[in-house]
Amino acid sequence: MNPSALPASAATRPDGSSQRPLPPGLPVALGSIHRRICDLVEHLPSAPPSTLAAMALNRWLLHRLPDDARAALQGRVVALHVSDFGMRVRLRLEPAGFVAAADRGGSDLCIRATAGGYLRLARGDEDPDRLFFERELVMEGDTELGLVLKNSLDAIGPLWERRGS
Repeated sequence: MNPSALPASAATRPDGSSQRPLPPGLPVALGSIHRRICDLVEHLPSAPPSTLAAMALNRWLLHRLPDDARAALQGRVVALHVSDFGMRVRLRLEPAGFVAAADRGGSDLCIRATAGGYLRLARGDEDPDRLFFERELVMEGDTELGLVLKNSLDAIGPLWERRGS
């Protein structure tokens, strides 16, 4: 991933270590512990969180996904990086639904944001264009695939509504 394409808070320092945004409410004094935990998490296999994400998307998104988006995503690997926790999810759409994609190999589209950013997007609290232009959400890879996905999600609306809404 090109460090210059990332928000300054997620760039790589000259010593090779990464700067990560701290989750809201986490004291700055715990920043070094947070970075070490995230570095560990980044080296764990992506299969467990990818499998959970695939199950969630199959439940909340798959039946709402337009046919053109299904066709564009079919067999393509989309990687999601949760920058403030070091977690990564790799997904591929198969005829039966979303599945975890293998760790090896590249991805057709990579999306990076904080956990809060993803949550705000899923709830419809945040405009993806604003997050993109303010570099809180970074997309790399197949631009056309990214636009199809973004436009489909915009048309669908919130994936996860707040209770009491």
